[in-house]
Amino acid sequence: MTARSTEAGGCLCGGLRFQTKAQPVRLTLCYCRFCQRATGSTHMVEPIFQKSDFEVTDGEAAIYSLQSQGSGKQVHVHFCSRCGTKICLRFERFPDVVGVYAGAFDNPSWFDSTPETTACLFLDSAAAGAIVPAGVPVYRQHRSGPDGLPNEAIVFEAPHQVKLAE
Repeated sequence: MTARSTEAGGCLCGGLRFQTKAQPVRLTLCYCRFCQRATGSTHMVEPIFQKSDFEVTDGEAAIYSLQSQGSGKQVHVHFCSRCGTKICLRFERFPDVVGVYAGAFDNPSWFDSTPETTACLFLDSAAAGAIVPAGVPVYRQHRSGPDGLPNEAIVFEAPHQVKLAE
């Protein structure tokens, strides 16, 4: 499949719509407790876009803000106030990017997903039974610490199933 550079998405009721103007700069598969709660799943699939490449085209998102347990910085969840669908995240720690809930796209698999552009975060918080893909960088926490220094990545040669108390 050839990836397009523009793609639209929105909420369940159709009152909130958005559009991207480019491929994501990276793809995050996040296994932290926040993302587990926010998605009701083992992890969130989150394409990350430059702020200038994402816009709400119809409706106005409600915003729920909370302090990240990892960085201590604010995370802002943008969602439809009518149906509750979450569409994106904005971050005090990373003000120039927007993380989009991949399932909110009209076509949730339109973007590229390669080992070079994908990373798995927060392995230490992953739910038992979660599957981590092979060949991509995996971080026990975030890609970088609160000081901005990079954390060390693990790369599994085969798909990895998280065990209890890993």
